[in-house]
Amino acid sequence: MSLPDQTHKSRFQRSRNLALAGVMLAVAVASACTVRPLYSTAPVAPGVPAVATTGLRSIAIKPVKTRYAQQVRNNLIFGLNGGAGQPATPLYSLDLDITERETASAIVQRVTEDEPTAATITVTSHYTLKEIGTDKVVSFGKREISSSFDIPRQEFAALRARMNAEDRAARELAELLRLALAQDLARPH
Repeated sequence: MSLPDQTHKSRFQRSRNLALAGVMLAVAVASACTVRPLYSTAPVAPGVPAVATTGLRSIAIKPVKTRYAQQVRNNLIFGLNGGAGQPATPLYSLDLDITERETASAIVQRVTEDEPTAATITVTSHYTLKEIGTDKVVSFGKREISSSFDIPRQEFAALRARMNAEDRAARELAELLRLALAQDLARPH
């Protein structure tokens, strides 16, 4: 065997050893991680219940004042409890501050004045989750969702299109809030 062949084999062996060491390091790091589904009903450890799932089912949502806020609240109650309504003995209280704004998206038709033919509804929720009894703030945050709609010339059709956009935004915002609350409850606090 000549000298260049030994150098080539030696480089190949070193790179193979480095690759093997890298794989072993990645396996060691990955084994230290604990990955589990967010909504899992399986216990985190023996005797310890899954916090996110049981926590979500024990959230009471305070009343709201507007139609679109009530849509968000109703969808969130349904999502948290699978249609069972508010919990009988809640551990947490959720306060929602929901606002809405409408923005003209396009002006295409020209009648006697420039009327928008499309708009976007943006529904925003600021939320605060507190423990009942201690009033300790467990989490707080803000979520926002937009929904676009066409504005036809007929007044009732335009009103109905706007309400449908509000309903779509409310469903999606409730789903975002449910996910945010599950993530907040899964974290140690």
